[in-house]
Amino acid sequence: MKLKTPIIIVNFKTYLEATGQKAVELAKNAEKVTKETGSSIVVAPQYADIARVAETVEIPVFAQHIDPIKPGNSTGHVLLESVKEAGAVGTLINHSERQLKLSDIDATITLAREKGLISCVCANNPNVSAAAASLRPDIVSFEPPELIGTGIAVSKAQPQVVTSTVNLIRQINKNVTILCGAGISQSEDVSVSLKLGTDGVLVASGIVKAKDPYSILRAFADATKQ
Repeated sequence: MKLKTPIIIVNFKTYLEATGQKAVELAKNAEKVTKETGSSIVVAPQYADIARVAETVEIPVFAQHIDPIKPGNSTGHVLLESVKEAGAVGTLINHSERQLKLSDIDATITLAREKGLISCVCANNPNVSAAAASLRPDIVSFEPPELIGTGIAVSKAQPQVVTSTVNLIRQINKNVTILCGAGISQSEDVSVSLKLGTDGVLVASGIVKAKDPYSILRAFADATKQ
């Protein structure tokens, strides 16, 4: 499965505003915006909500993490086959709140590729972004952890870093999709991210905790069309 760019990935994290039935409602809003604008929006709910979200909406659903394991005796781990059966078409890997060793990132990307799951590797600095790109994931998302959840967009706070990271990744992997994350909270943040050379954004609290998630989603989607 190939995602159309620009992409907006909404990470639901473990916010109560996006748990259970609220996860379904937020996904419905994302789907509504997708149909209205023709934009590409992906949602990443908690594991327990993947099936109910995927059964309700037609937009792509990602897992927030999978473990590089095979079926068997791995109690408490997240099996790729499980999230795929639940309806996920992709997964986040190495989010700053669920970091992995490089060898595990490599193994997880390989497993996802073998099983037909889209891989989105999160990276916290340019060097890690470059290393991730060399492993040939489908997506690399650059997210400085110090800006996550602050409302201070990396595209505004560190534009030169975004540009240099994009250039570095492109030298290593010309085909990978590049996203920008951390602090994305306004439509202008999306526009600036795209102008800096990225293919979209990874966002969480800016949408999930918004008073009117639909309006923010719509503004973000409109920004990808400018």
